[in-house]
Formats: sequence, structure tokens, C-alpha cells
Amino acid sequence: MNGLEVLDFGRDALWTTVIMCAPVMIAGLVVGLVIAFFQALTQIQEMILVFVPKIMAFFDALLIFLPLLWSLLAGF
Repeated sequence: MNGLEVLDFGRDALWTTVIMCAPVMIAGLVVGLVIAFFQALTQIQEMILVFVPKIMAFFDALLIFLPLLWSLLAGF
């Protein structure tokens, strides 16, 4: 293996990692923004209101996207 092949392999590994993390992170971002907007409107500053829906969104996104992520990882 020469240096160019190592760089290509590393780039592909990083890109695969980003693609695999994106659905879960986007789900958490959307839920977090919706909850932050709701908290700003109602002035409810309860911390548990933030964590529980985000965790549920993470697990739901994992369940929904797990077959896609598994095939992407198997292809790598």
C-alpha cells in the first residue's frame, strides 16, 4: 500500500463516518430546535423537557436508518 491508497482509504473512512452520523445528528438538531422554540414561546425552562425528546429522537432515528447505515458500513 502506498501513501495515496492510505489517504484514499482514510478519506473514505471519514466520509463514511460523517454519512453514518448525519441522520441521528439531524434528528437531534431538529428536535432540539423545536423544543428550544417551544421553550422560548412558553418560557418553560425545564431541563428534562430537552433531554427526553432528544434521546427518543436519537433512538427513533437509529431504528429507522439502521438498515441503511448497516448497508453503508458493509459496503465500506
